[in-house]
Amino acid sequence: MAAERFEKRMVRRHRVRRRVKGSDERPRLSVYRSLNHIYAQVVSDDSGQTLAAASTLSAELREGLKSRRNVQAAKVVGKTIAERCLSKGISQVIFDRNGFLYHGRVKALAEAARAAGLKF
Repeated sequence: MAAERFEKRMVRRHRVRRRVKGSDERPRLSVYRSLNHIYAQVVSDDSGQTLAAASTLSAELREGLKSRRNVQAAKVVGKTIAERCLSKGISQVIFDRNGFLYHGRVKALAEAARAAGLKF
């Protein structure tokens, strides 16, 4: 059953990635959600570099979080990734949900990044 769920996510991921491509002017905000953590990174597909990253595993976020696997933690990661992007001069990104449904922690991360000033 887990393998079937993974394969379905991969199908959704490839369907989304056919249309979503980050550039140097407008990089891609990629989100990965595991059972215990959530990760976000801003990637330029033109140069193949990660421009900014944040996750619930990073030391500065880990200390302030009560739990790393809830919506509140995803909001903190979204706010942090937006602040890091804005400090590097990135104001617009393309959102890549990476095959995950736009619901729960993924949605909370996206809305927190928007509220912090990131446009997508």
